[in-house]
Amino acid sequence: MRSSIIVGVVGVLCLTASCRQALNGEREVRAFIRENMPATTCFYLKDTLEHLALPKPFSVPTIKGKFQDLYYWDTYFTNLGLLSLGDIHQVRNNVDDILYLIERFGYMPNSSKMAQTNRSQPPYASMMIRDLYERTKDRAWLRGAYDILLKEYDFWMRERMTDTGLNRYYNMATEAYLLDFYDYIRRRIPSLRADADREERIRTASQYLSEAESGWDFTPRFHTHCEDYNPIDLNANLYIYEKNFAWFCSELGIEGTADWEETAALRLERINKYCYDGQSGEYYDYNYRTHTRSDVYSAAVFNILWAGIPNEEQAQNLVRQLNRLEMEYGLVACEPGERTDVYQWDSPNSWASFHVLAIAGLEAYGYRADARRIAEKYAGTIIRIFRQSGNLWEKYNGRKGNREVNSEYPLPPFMGWTAGGFLYATDYLRHAGL
Repeated sequence: MRSSIIVGVVGVLCLTASCRQALNGEREVRAFIRENMPATTCFYLKDTLEHLALPKPFSVPTIKGKFQDLYYWDTYFTNLGLLSLGDIHQVRNNVDDILYLIERFGYMPNSSKMAQTNRSQPPYASMMIRDLYERTKDRAWLRGAYDILLKEYDFWMRERMTDTGLNRYYNMATEAYLLDFYDYIRRRIPSLRADADREERIRTASQYLSEAESGWDFTPRFHTHCEDYNPIDLNANLYIYEKNFAWFCSELGIEGTADWEETAALRLERINKYCYDGQSGEYYDYNYRTHTRSDVYSAAVFNILWAGIPNEEQAQNLVRQLNRLEMEYGLVACEPGERTDVYQWDSPNSWASFHVLAIAGLEAYGYRADARRIAEKYAGTIIRIFRQSGNLWEKYNGRKGNREVNSEYPLPPFMGWTAGGFLYATDYLRHAGL
């Protein structure tokens, strides 16, 4: 597994001029994060109509307003920030709350918001557990976490499997919920028909709700048919799960290592069979119904790199085409192109999540100069916007280096993964022996 390879490692300070420029202003942003991160901790004692109770205090993405729940994949990147700050206790709280929800539902919901229990989000619990265990070496805790994690993996293999042997995103919503959800997404995607009949509303809403499970809500990657795709990021993450399971079995001294290695090898083979385009040398989401690959090239390829799926030649091909996603101020969600709608998970929007994965993946394959450049762009842009606004934000414009983003809702001030991504990038620049 190739995650969290930099956090907490002490090395040689980066002294290049570009690094010094990117880190100019780092201290003030770090001080802001350190002061405000505790204000993003919540605790609900009882279930309500809106929120699920959790056994331990948990981290939320924002200090106040929108996003006052524990969000699944956000928490992985938030935890990287907490690890950088040395707050292992809160990382443990977050992971234990996720394990509690998996135990309760059989999967980790999109968030601890009651209305979002009808879908999951990109699976990152395995990575969080490994990150934490590598610091605590608590085998008794790992043994219990491993058993619960198997339940989540079974959910993905039972409820989200396709005939390619790869997984997809879907949802468990009722028809009543989908009809209401259609009205909601029309506010975010205005091109949807106001006069659609009941069947079309349910069918369309289901596709968009499944896209919400992808975490990329909404994006041109799936051409409004998310349920028909084997997404490269989802299957890369499940490959990491299988590799981690093999490692967990070895650490715990229990049977299963060889079986999990075999399962992971089979998934890698299928990803390369269906999602890898040998002519272009790139990975795309695969439509298992039409037997075609998406024509939208996206930052989801960094999950592939982070997972260690490409061979050296494939990784080299991916790095050669960084310019398809890399702009002056960082990476964008998708390669620019003609669109029928405006999406937030598209160019020119930049997000913390795929910057972290790109830095980690590039470093793991030895592309240190590229990893450094991406880290410099991300850290430098966050500092630039912080100095202009006095805050951190959910996303930014990778072309302009400002807050002029394509957004389907008002842009919220953000700690969460923006803070985690910033701390990760600056830790990398300072302590990766660059």
